[in-house]
Amino acid sequence: MNLLKSLFHSRDKPKNYLISGFSFLFGSTTSGKNVNEKTAMQTTAVYACVRILSETIASLPLHIYRHSENGKEKAIQHRLYRLLHDEPNSEMTSFVFRETLMSHLLLWGNAYAQIIRDGRGNVVSLYPLLPDRMTVDRNSKGELFYEYHKESGSVVLRKEEVLHIPGLGFDGLIGYSPIAMAKNAIGMAIATEEYGARFFANGASPGGVLEHPGVVKDPKRIRDSWNDVYQGSANAHRIAVLEEGMKFQPISIPPEQAQFIATRKYQLNEIARIFRIPPHMIGDLEKSSFSNIEQQSLEYVKYTLDPWVVRWEMSLQRALLTEPEKQEYFIKLNVDGLLRGDYQSRMNGYAVGRQNGWLSANDIRELEDLNRIPENLGGDLYLINGNMTKLQDAGLFSKNFETEGELSEKEVLELGEK
Repeated sequence: MNLLKSLFHSRDKPKNYLISGFSFLFGSTTSGKNVNEKTAMQTTAVYACVRILSETIASLPLHIYRHSENGKEKAIQHRLYRLLHDEPNSEMTSFVFRETLMSHLLLWGNAYAQIIRDGRGNVVSLYPLLPDRMTVDRNSKGELFYEYHKESGSVVLRKEEVLHIPGLGFDGLIGYSPIAMAKNAIGMAIATEEYGARFFANGASPGGVLEHPGVVKDPKRIRDSWNDVYQGSANAHRIAVLEEGMKFQPISIPPEQAQFIATRKYQLNEIARIFRIPPHMIGDLEKSSFSNIEQQSLEYVKYTLDPWVVRWEMSLQRALLTEPEKQEYFIKLNVDGLLRGDYQSRMNGYAVGRQNGWLSANDIRELEDLNRIPENLGGDLYLINGNMTKLQDAGLFSKNFETEGELSEKEVLELGEK
């Protein structure tokens, strides 16, 4: 074990290889467009995917729980409860804090927050840190530390002072940017969007050539004169007057021949694939219907959201709970509300649980965010249908009737109660 530990600590410092080690993976793409976190967010599909995931994580109920004899209970008195549920610091709500960190995680592959502790080591506040200003390194003892670069200099933070949520990465310590990994797909989306914008800025007409039968002494003057009158969407459909036998010949490929619409739609699905977002959630309803949208939404929770939720929960527990507390407490993001079906499906499910004795009236009311029924009115009772009986008692009534003959009304009622 000691040998393995020393080998682990002797490794090179962790890197986001797509930023520091191989900077060529950012920047220009095969489409000729520069792609980074900021330019990618100007693409509507990327913005929509990042917004959906960030707002979903931010809106989930976040609680700290304590293991109890009956299973679990909310640890409302714990110092972290209000910090995580309401306000991680004096400047932002829990929603804004989680939304910010999740957007960092989706764009840069890493999310960082500074942990402020009091003299006893208790966490008192959390502040987001920008991933592009953070460097992770090891000291001479092999221990991780974080160096945050500010305009006025840099600050070194110990690992106990940083909440770090890494995305998928090469070494398990630093995540790499999804934007860098898929820069060509995003670059093509930017290029097609810019092509469409320029096409309409040019009056929705392709470029072309002005042909003159003779020799033109000043072609620049003719070109500028033509552009001043006919170029731009404001000048679309104006009547052109050609002098001295000139002709206009379009030379660009019309958008319908270049499959412009199909390309834009395909790139939308490409970007949705990067973030594993169902296309209908970012506005593509081509393959969606009333019968399958609910199923796609449930798959979004199961296959897209759940891995992010587990990543968040484990990172929060590792960074914020002490070693003794980890045996007693745990942090959970509740996705039950997203998994609920429509009203009729929920009522049918509650009815099955109520009739089979594993749900009480108050259990159901809590799931529906309703006030509890007082205990003296039977709100906590677990009931089953009267026609349910044990297997070994099946046929007992008819057997007794055959052997003992005709029974009195009182005996029938007593036997029925049994």
